[in-house]
Amino acid sequence: MPGHRTTGFCASAAALALCVMLAGCSGSGETAGGGKVVLRYTWWGNPDRAARTEQAVALFEKQHPNVDVTTSFSGYDAYKQKLATQAAGGDAPDVMQLDYRQIDQYASGGVLLDLAQQKSVLRTSEIDQGLLATGRVDDIQYAIPQGRGTETVVHDVTTWKKSGVPLPGESWTWSQWADAMRALAKKTGRPGATDPGQSEDAFEVWLRGRGKSLYTEDGGLGFTAGDLTRWWTFTDKLRREGAVSPAEQTTQLDGSVENTPLGRGKATADTNWDAPSSGYLALVPSGVALAPMPSGEDGTPGQYFKPSMFLGVSANTGHPKEAAQLVDFMINDREAAKILGAGRGIPVNETIRDEIGPELKDFDKTIADFQASLDGKLKDPPQAPPSGDNALQTTFQRDYDQVSYARMSPREAAENYVTEAKAELRS
Repeated sequence: MPGHRTTGFCASAAALALCVMLAGCSGSGETAGGGKVVLRYTWWGNPDRAARTEQAVALFEKQHPNVDVTTSFSGYDAYKQKLATQAAGGDAPDVMQLDYRQIDQYASGGVLLDLAQQKSVLRTSEIDQGLLATGRVDDIQYAIPQGRGTETVVHDVTTWKKSGVPLPGESWTWSQWADAMRALAKKTGRPGATDPGQSEDAFEVWLRGRGKSLYTEDGGLGFTAGDLTRWWTFTDKLRREGAVSPAEQTTQLDGSVENTPLGRGKATADTNWDAPSSGYLALVPSGVALAPMPSGEDGTPGQYFKPSMFLGVSANTGHPKEAAQLVDFMINDREAAKILGAGRGIPVNETIRDEIGPELKDFDKTIADFQASLDGKLKDPPQAPPSGDNALQTTFQRDYDQVSYARMSPREAAENYVTEAKAELRS
């Protein structure tokens, strides 16, 4: 449609440090010929999410003929780097998809608009107040959650069944998961799963299952070098046994499902968030299924429901009203919700969630049923992580790469990470 196009991001060599926005930076909103407002809207995701988003945006443009929306998307890692670069240069998009781990960073950096300024067009009354609060920093609403998501062990169910290894049940421990990955590797001749050692998200689930947390309430580390050593020793042993993916595969991970061992047909399972797991359908023709994340050895769950992602508006937008209207549409429009399905998680608007729930089909229904199976079983989510965590995700992966290539022992890498993390969180 006129004025509407999608482009992909290219990853920059390194994300620039986020700077405080300076007065006089140019606004990100434009005005097209004929007086139309042009909004830039960006998100990360797979092609399935992109196709749904394009449909929804087209409907928004039809309802708001004075607005053209230019869209772009990429895999998570490239998106994170690109957005950091844009924000540092005072050129953040008008409307941007945000991760839980980015809100504090961008709010404190002056990148995000106080959405209370647009409460006349941005409705939040039908969103669970606890969920809504996760988008606040210092009691200011900087972002609106788009959906509810949770982590999962997504797996090639046909290959798993053919192997003869018992399928996951309603719960399992990390030890039972590890035994299943060893058995899958033996039966299939390939690693059972992606090595979870590189994933801060998986580590958090493991920690919570042991009664600990990634961060304390005041933004410090909630674990010790000893805790991380135990986690990396556990995953390192599995990798050496061939039960999880080797270093040359794990270091290719970039946040997209296409570059995971499961997506490439080189493993039977992966740990991922439930909504992005829809991307595996195009890569695993026989289909995938979702299983719960492993719990602590005493059955303590580490998994939790969290806002799957958020929408924020640039503090520099030249069109705050129209940008807020787009956010409102993506959250509160019933037709948009039908198009988007569960591709960004189960809808946060409670009325819409109740209305479209019975209409969900295919993988959207799979996600809804998976989440329903966990209702009442999980602990409360943690508070949004401190701003330094965004950089520490990369540090976590980098330090584990040293373990994967046997350049550092798990203890050396863990001590290195904890030292850097404490310095990052103090800065």
